[in-house]
Amino acid sequence: MSELETERSEQVAHLTLNRPESLNALTPALRDRLIDLLAQASADPDVRAVVLTGTGRGFCAGADLRGGTGGDRLPGDVARMLRQGAQRLIAAVLDCEKPVIAAVNGTAAGLGAHLAFACDLVLAAESARFIEVFVRRGLVPDAGGAYLLPRLLGPQRAKELMFFGDAVSAADAERLGLVNRVVPDADLTKTTREWATRLASAPTRALAMTKHLVNTSLESDRAAAFAAEAWAQELNMTTEDAGEGLRAFAERRGPEFRGR
Repeated sequence: MSELETERSEQVAHLTLNRPESLNALTPALRDRLIDLLAQASADPDVRAVVLTGTGRGFCAGADLRGGTGGDRLPGDVARMLRQGAQRLIAAVLDCEKPVIAAVNGTAAGLGAHLAFACDLVLAAESARFIEVFVRRGLVPDAGGAYLLPRLLGPQRAKELMFFGDAVSAADAERLGLVNRVVPDADLTKTTREWATRLASAPTRALAMTKHLVNTSLESDRAAAFAAEAWAQELNMTTEDAGEGLRAFAERRGPEFRGR
């Protein structure tokens, strides 16, 4: 059985981590395969939304460290490994031109937590929990954690999670703003499919540009943000979906977007 199961349904790409015995910890090969599939989904006009989830009790327990440290290291080796590995995975989610939903079915720790937080929308089962596990191992947070968490929580809350490494329940994650919604475990798949179906019927190119504007907003001053918004609107007005949306409004009917 594949360690990364894929399914295409109603223009939604479902990517399921399938190493339940390790709480879906990511090996380098599995990580790279996930990066490739996100890139493919981004470029495929027939994919209009992506769902990322796991099997068993874990969403993703982070990087699989059972392979050891890799022997002697030279200065620069660790930084290169992070750039080519965990950081590249987080970038693949952030840069994907399709909306990505994380359906967090269980434990999300370290890289696994940051993988969820990088997604555009996060649904969590009641049994899910999030752990900034790095401090427990004497490590600095990686996989974009010090970039993502302050933007989601503010610096003080981000430091609290990273300094202590305590497990955060799904309910607390929702209260803090780390997840969009918490649902009963039995309803996670149903709710995820409902959200994905709605996204897949939306104006896909408009969502891609909206995602880009939001993701870059905190690095922009007002003038740059307004300029980016104006050009995004200019480009989007050339799409078929923009024309359909305006026609539907004038004709007082619901739009039928095609993602074009």
